[in-house]
Amino acid sequence: MENAKKGKGAMLDFRIHTFLCVCRHMNYTRAAAELHITQPAVSQHIRYLEREYGTKLFSYKGKHLQLTQAGHILWNAVTAISHDDAILKEHLRDLQHNRSLTFGATPTAGMGILDKLADLLKHNDDMNLRMEIADAEKLLQSLDDGTIDFAIVESSFDQGRYESLLFSNEPIVAVCGTGYEAPEDMTLSELMRYRIIVRERHAGARRILEHKLAEQGYTLDHFPARYEVGSLSAVKGLACRDCGIAFLYETSVQKELADGTLRRIVVKDFSVMHAFSFLWRKGSMYRALFTQIYDQLKD
Repeated sequence: MENAKKGKGAMLDFRIHTFLCVCRHMNYTRAAAELHITQPAVSQHIRYLEREYGTKLFSYKGKHLQLTQAGHILWNAVTAISHDDAILKEHLRDLQHNRSLTFGATPTAGMGILDKLADLLKHNDDMNLRMEIADAEKLLQSLDDGTIDFAIVESSFDQGRYESLLFSNEPIVAVCGTGYEAPEDMTLSELMRYRIIVRERHAGARRILEHKLAEQGYTLDHFPARYEVGSLSAVKGLACRDCGIAFLYETSVQKELADGTLRRIVVKDFSVMHAFSFLWRKGSMYRALFTQIYDQLKD
């Protein structure tokens, strides 16, 4: 019980940390194991919160534990508070040491902000930086866990959970190696004659491409063959080696297009544009700080 009473932050009651732990696992037994307390103690903490807020926070669907609507509202609120508590501790430590910046970006977004990020660091040489590069799903989880302060992603997200600002609108273009036998322009139906190179299933650019193809009545299965690889650099590497056509954010292939290792294919009846969003936990008291960083990083 002592470990749970100490909690993980001064701003939150220790029973709130039990609630958050149960939300992570959706299982009282696993929450008790993580918190090093008994399962009855976990149940007691949840019952206390339900009495305090006058509502049920969890319910069972069959044998599966799930949040009630009220539980979802509480989870959103205390997750933001917990994250602010972590930032506050970091900033208080920074008063005596250096300032810290912790954020996440999808691979394409990370590449696109390097110049602006370098300028930011040059003008803040006392700043410690930690940048996590991952797919959008993992970054949103990191935001919820409080391990990053904000993120730049190109995928959809829960508008009720995060506050966001439009960071940029980026075109996705078709590219191939200079030796690949494909015309410089074609229709979408003509494109289906060629091999395609794509990222893994959860990559943002691939999901967007699949969605846009579906709007035209196509899927990736309409291509005669496809290569599926796990990184942006691998996609570009295969495309540069004349292995097929890839759809990539224009910002991620600017260098290759400029030096001639890739060439652009115009698909006359198919265009893809997608927004990158700068976001953080809704309700954070650090909104002013995040918007200041947004202004410094945005083009």
